[in-house]
Amino acid sequence: MLLAPTVPDVLEQTFLGNTVAAYGIALLSIGVGVAIAHLLKRIILSRLKRWAKRTITTLDDQLVRLIERPTLWLLYLGSCYVSLQSLTLAPTVSQLLTAMGVIFATLLLLQLVGSVAEYSLRIYGYIHRHQPNMRQSLNALIPAVRVVLWAVGIVFVLDNLGFDISAVVTGLGIGGVAIALASQGILQDLFSYFSILLDRPFEIGDFIVIGDMAGTVNQIGIKTTRLQSLDGEQLILANTDLTASRIQNFQRMAQRRIAFNLGVTYETSMTQLEQIPEIIRTVIEQIPQVAFDRAHFASFGDFSLNYEIVYLVETNAYTVYRDVQQQMNLAIKERFDHAGIEFAYPTQVLHLTRPDMLGQGTAGE
Repeated sequence: MLLAPTVPDVLEQTFLGNTVAAYGIALLSIGVGVAIAHLLKRIILSRLKRWAKRTITTLDDQLVRLIERPTLWLLYLGSCYVSLQSLTLAPTVSQLLTAMGVIFATLLLLQLVGSVAEYSLRIYGYIHRHQPNMRQSLNALIPAVRVVLWAVGIVFVLDNLGFDISAVVTGLGIGGVAIALASQGILQDLFSYFSILLDRPFEIGDFIVIGDMAGTVNQIGIKTTRLQSLDGEQLILANTDLTASRIQNFQRMAQRRIAFNLGVTYETSMTQLEQIPEIIRTVIEQIPQVAFDRAHFASFGDFSLNYEIVYLVETNAYTVYRDVQQQMNLAIKERFDHAGIEFAYPTQVLHLTRPDMLGQGTAGE
C-alpha cells in the first residue's frame, strides 16, 4: 500500500537543484521585501508629498514624483536579488539573471540620479530667475548632464558584464582624438558656448562692443552669437572669437560717465573764461537724470582755449545719453551767445610783406 507523501517530504523534494522549501523561502523573502517597500512608501513618500504640497513652488512636487517610481523599483529589485541568492542556480541562469539585474538597476539609478541632477539645476534656475538668460543656460546644460550620466552608466554596465573596459576606453580615446582633430574648430566653439553660458560675460538683450563691432545680443548659439548692430544689420560672430576678445558690456553699467571738450577763441576775456565753468555747471544741473562732475580750463590749443567737462548720466541707455548730450549742447550754445563767448575753429594768420619793403633791412644796415 502506497502512502501519500507528507508535507516534510514534499518540502524536501528537489527541482533544478533546489528544494521546494528553498523556493518557498525565496518567494517569502520577495514578498517581505515588497511589503517593506510599500511600508516605506507609505511612511516616507507620503510625508514628503504632504510637505511638498505645503510649499509655494511646484518643483518639490515634481521631485517627489520623479524619485518615487525608480526608488520603489530599486527596492523591488534589491529584494529579488537578495532572495535569489539563497537558491542554487545553474551558471548560465545565474549569469543571465545577474546581467539583467545590473542593466535594470543601472537604468533605474540613471533615471534617479538624472532626475535629482535636473531638479538641482531647476532649483538653481528658480533662485536666479531674475536673470533672463538662465533658462537658456539650463536648457543647454541638462542634455550635457544626461550624456555624461549615460556614458558613465554604459561603462559601469560593460565593466560588470565582464568586458575589458581598458580596451574600450583606449579605443574611445583614440577615436576621440581623431574626431577632435577633425572637428577642432567646432569643439572650440562648443566649449566657448558653455563658457559663455556659465560665466555669462553678456546675456541676450545686452549691448556689447567687440573691437570695431557693436550691437545688441539677439541669440547665443552653439557655434555663433548674433548681434543686431546700430545700423540694423546682423553681426554673426564665432563663440571662440568672443571668448578670446575684450568685450565691453554697456548693459551692466549703473551710470554712464561722459567726458567731452570744447574750445573758445583766444580773444575771450579773462572774465568770460572764469564764467564758463559756472555756465556749464548750471546747464548740466538743470537736465534730469544727469549729475555734474567737473568743468576745467584744461589746456592751450593751437587755435583755442580748451575746457574739459565731465558729467554722469544715471542710466545705461545709449539713446538717453545722446538726448542729454544734444540738450546740453543746445543750452551751452544759447548761453555762450548770450554772454558773447565765441567757439574756436581752425584759423590761419598770413603775414604779408609789400614788395617795396623787401631788402630794406639789408639796405639800412
